[in-house]
Amino acid sequence: MLLITGTSGGLGSLIARRLMDRPDVRFGTRAPDGPGQVRMDFDDPDSLDFAGVDTLLLISAGYGEDDQVIARHEAAVSAAERDGVRHIVYTSLTGAGDHLPYALAHRWTERRLRASAAAWTVLRNGLYAELLAALAAPGPDGVITAPLGGGRLAAVAREDLAEVAVRVALAPDAHAGQVYELVGDRPLGGAELAAAVGARYAPGSLAAARTALSGPDAAPFQPPMLVATYSAVASGFLDTPDDGTLPRLLGRPPRAALEVYAAHPGPAGI
Repeated sequence: MLLITGTSGGLGSLIARRLMDRPDVRFGTRAPDGPGQVRMDFDDPDSLDFAGVDTLLLISAGYGEDDQVIARHEAAVSAAERDGVRHIVYTSLTGAGDHLPYALAHRWTERRLRASAAAWTVLRNGLYAELLAALAAPGPDGVITAPLGGGRLAAVAREDLAEVAVRVALAPDAHAGQVYELVGDRPLGGAELAAAVGARYAPGSLAAARTALSGPDAAPFQPPMLVATYSAVASGFLDTPDDGTLPRLLGRPPRAALEVYAAHPGPAGI
């Protein structure tokens, strides 16, 4: 049996949609309300029951402070080991993202998996093109002020990452011990984004972005997380394109990230 965690999230829901008709798949979520769904809350280790599970597709347990995310992942991996899961497929972060503040929990989890008795596969996902649509959305005046500078991002369609995850999780033995870098094949800059949606690109400062992000509804860790993402893009740390891994695993060319960006209008600001 295959069990997928986090199926109420953005990536997990796309994966679940592809597998919902399979009787040998279970879908982990905090609040199950449909067929094949089981309660799974990483903040409640007693809810983690992987008995009978052969393959665990471990979707990263969401944004939070490092200690919180690490505790969630430790609970999941320990429960998988306890219950005899043979293979863990983990959705991590691209190696180019090591400058991002949310990379640490991913790298910790990768190290934890390497020390596990279970077989493992790591899917190092690039930043989503859909996220880029929110990070660099035009304002009401038609101007993109996201502080990307002259940097570029090798963004990738979340649908493609979901498809790869499904392919790997359904045939895990063929991918045991592999770390796959899954990024876009065409790094995108602010000027290209603006042209795609008929906007103008006039990048602002990181300080201005931090102020805009620091609203009353923002969790304390969110503004620095997003500002660091802008900074990493602007500084050229996330512009390395795909080396052929993504189309090889998909069995087809990937979706064009620029088209995904243009089709997912984000908010006027973040």
